[in-house]
Amino acid sequence: MELKLGRRAVAAAEADALILLETEGGKRSELAMPLAPLYDSGEISGKSLEFTLIHGVEGLKSKRVLVAGAGKPEKRDAAVLRRIASAAMRFLKGKGVVSAVFALDGADANPDAVAAVATGVLTGSWEPDRLKTNREGVRVGPAAVEIVVDSNDAAIDAAFERGRVIGEALNLSRDISVEPPNVLTPTAMAERARAVANTESLSFDVLDRDRMKQLGMGALLGVAQGSAEPPAMIVMQYKPQGETVNGHLGLIGKGVTFDTGGISIKPSDGMEKMKYDMAGGAAVIGAMQAIARLKPKVAVTGIVPAVENMPGSRAQRPGDIVKSLSGKTIEILNTDAEGRLILADAVTYAMQLGCTHLVDAATLTGAIAVALGFASSGVFTNNEDLRLRWMAAAQQAGEKMWHMPLDDEYREQLKTVYADIQNIGGRWGGACTAAMFLKEFAGDTPWVHVDVAGTAWFDDEKPYLAKGPTGVPLGSFVNLAMNWQ
Repeated sequence: MELKLGRRAVAAAEADALILLETEGGKRSELAMPLAPLYDSGEISGKSLEFTLIHGVEGLKSKRVLVAGAGKPEKRDAAVLRRIASAAMRFLKGKGVVSAVFALDGADANPDAVAAVATGVLTGSWEPDRLKTNREGVRVGPAAVEIVVDSNDAAIDAAFERGRVIGEALNLSRDISVEPPNVLTPTAMAERARAVANTESLSFDVLDRDRMKQLGMGALLGVAQGSAEPPAMIVMQYKPQGETVNGHLGLIGKGVTFDTGGISIKPSDGMEKMKYDMAGGAAVIGAMQAIARLKPKVAVTGIVPAVENMPGSRAQRPGDIVKSLSGKTIEILNTDAEGRLILADAVTYAMQLGCTHLVDAATLTGAIAVALGFASSGVFTNNEDLRLRWMAAAQQAGEKMWHMPLDDEYREQLKTVYADIQNIGGRWGGACTAAMFLKEFAGDTPWVHVDVAGTAWFDDEKPYLAKGPTGVPLGSFVNLAMNWQ
C-alpha cells in the first residue's frame, strides 16, 4: 500500500472515498445539510465503529464519503483512532475503492492521532491469505491512502513516520506468525531475522546447536532434541549513534515454531494453531526493524530462541533433569511447559551480552487466558520502575496489559528434591508459577515478563483486524525503547 501525508482542507480532498470522523451525537458542518435525513433517522449517530458509506455528497469532491463513528470525545484517544482507521480500511474492502483520504481536522489534527491512524491504516489492510493461489472472491482494499490534516504542526511529520514504521513492523510480525510450520522452521525464522538485520544495518548473530552446546544451553537444547529441525538462538543488536542514554534494553521473544507438547503431547483439537507459539519472537523481529528505523537513544538487543517441540525418539522425557546456561538444574515434569525452558537460557544469555533491563514476550500459558480472557496480556515483574515504564509504553500503543502477582508463595510450587527447580507448579496459578520460573533466571536484573497467549492471536475476524496474529506486544516494545531515558 502507498501511504502518504497531506495538508489541505477537507473539502479539497479528492479520492474514491473520503473518510470523515463523526463524534457521537455530533454533526459535521460539511455533512449536516446534505445528510440531514440520515442524521435525523439515527442512521448516522457517531457511535464508535459505526460506518456509513454515501455516494456523491454535495460540496465534497470525493466520489464517496465514509462517515466513521468516533464515539465520545472524552474516550477518543490514540488507541481508539487506531482501531477506527483499521476498521475503516476493512470496511472499504471489496467496494472498488482504489484511493482513499483519511481526514483529520480540528482537535483530531494532532501528532498522536496522525501516528495512530497511520498504523491503523496499515494493520487494517493486512490479510492472512498470502498463500492462496485462487484470488477469485478475495476482497481488495484501497491501494493508496492519504492522511490529510489541516494543521501546520511540524511534529506531525515525525509522528506520521513513526506510525507508518510501526504499522509496517506489525505487518511484518504478522506475516512471520501466520506462516505454516513446515515453512517457518527455526532455521527459516533465523533467515527472516537475518534479512531484516541486513536491510536495516543491525548487528546479527545466530547460535547453532554446536555453539549452544559449547555455552551450556541445556534447557533450550532439551526442548529441541526431539525434532529433526535444528534450533537457532537469534540475536539482533541495535547500537545508537550520537547522543545515547544509559542502559541496554533486552527484548526476548519465545520462538517455538511449532509446539506439539513433546512427549506430554497436546490434544489434537486445535493443535494446528500451535504455529503461533512463536508470536513473541515474531514481535521481537518486527520491533527490531522499527527500532532500527526510528533510532532511539538506547542500545537494544533482540533475542529469539527458536525451536520446534516434537515427540521424536530423542525427545526429552518427564523426569529428565537438564542444566541451564545459568548453571541451575531443572527437573522436567511436563515437556509441554517448554517455552519457559528456552526463555530461561535466552534471559541468561541476554545478561551475558550486557543487557541491563529485560522484557520477554511469550505465548506462555493457557492459564493467562483463563485469568484475563483475550483482552489483556498478563504482566509480571521484579522491578516496579520498569513495570511503570512498560505500562506507559503499552498504553501509548493501545495494547492492554494487566499487572499480575509474583509473590513468594508461587516459588514454593516449583520446589523439587531432585534439582534446583522444576518446570511446572501444578494446576493452580499456572501463569504465575510460569512467570516465577523465569524470575529465577532474571535474578536481580530489572525484568518484565509479558504473557501474550490470549492476545497474540484472534480466532475470529474483528471489524478492525483480520483473523490470526495481532502483533502484540510489538508496539509496546518500540515505545519502551523510544521513550527510554
